[in-house]
Amino acid sequence: MNTFIDLIKERRSCRAFTTEAVAQSDVQTILECALAAPSGMGRQTWQFTAITDPAKIQKLAKAVAQALGMPSSYNMYKPAVLIITSNDKESRFREVDNACAMQNIYLGAEALKLGCVWINQINDCFDNPSVRELLSEFGIPENHGVYGSAAIGHKAGSPSSKAIIGKAVIVK
Repeated sequence: MNTFIDLIKERRSCRAFTTEAVAQSDVQTILECALAAPSGMGRQTWQFTAITDPAKIQKLAKAVAQALGMPSSYNMYKPAVLIITSNDKESRFREVDNACAMQNIYLGAEALKLGCVWINQINDCFDNPSVRELLSEFGIPENHGVYGSAAIGHKAGSPSSKAIIGKAVIVK
């Protein structure tokens, strides 16, 4: 079968990472994959922000946990890289566009033999003052919301397989 099709079908979310840093060239490649995603009417109103400093990632995780009343142990799975996908809050296609980009991020990471998992919590608190302050420090525009983030790193073990339970229907 086609190796790209195999990559799509075999990809699994990874929730355990080693402490090894991800090469800057790999981060750049994954960002280029995100930028290559389709967007509604080709507007590309998004921004992709890669945080490669684990201390900054954990500072954001603590702010998110506090904003959402989560346990203080929340750590976004301690990734080596966090890519925040943001988009203009007024963009009609913001969430769909960013979902397309997140898929490209996932597939890019998998092609580079890296693990990746979707982090949703920032979506629910990006305008919380403590969280917004950090997002601003990271260069995310004030008029942007966060519509998905990707925790990325070297896989610690093999992600478990999953049963595919969704339906696909062909109508003739």
